[in-house]
Amino acid sequence: MLVETLIKTKHEDPVPIIPNPLELGDMYREHHAMVFRTAYRITGNAPDAEDVLQTVFLRMVRRDDSAEAIEYPENYLRRAAVHAALDLVRAKRSGAHVDLDRLPAAGSRPDEGDLRELLRNALAELPARSAEIFSLRFFEGLTNPEIAKALGISSIAVAVTLHRARRILQKTLGKTN
Repeated sequence: MLVETLIKTKHEDPVPIIPNPLELGDMYREHHAMVFRTAYRITGNAPDAEDVLQTVFLRMVRRDDSAEAIEYPENYLRRAAVHAALDLVRAKRSGAHVDLDRLPAAGSRPDEGDLRELLRNALAELPARSAEIFSLRFFEGLTNPEIAKALGISSIAVAVTLHRARRILQKTLGKTN
């Protein structure tokens, strides 16, 4: 009973460099659903999202002794999930062949699943920071000020990066405004 009470406490204090198993367990229970959702929104399927979830928490276990403490675990884990999911999408894309039979016919409208896949692939081509900010804004629903706080940059830098990322994605996806 006492252990369960301790586990339910919210972590606002920095997490030690290598968390002890109890702290890591707390962190997992508190944030695993958010990490999974973040990964799922980027990868588009549950098995890949589960791989990302496992990767993120394994990296927590393997953190180097010289690493700094994690000041905001939720922000850290969300960013780690975005990066790991993008890495997974990039890795799958680089080794995959294009199935021409699955591409929509010229002049037809792609279905929602095709659009998601196209967006994932285009997002994987963006620079890492741009892809991260785009994902946090449009997949995670964070506001520009929230993203700025999480990344330690200005809201203006977030807005500019989002604008540029959207323009690149529009060109890549063949859409114009």
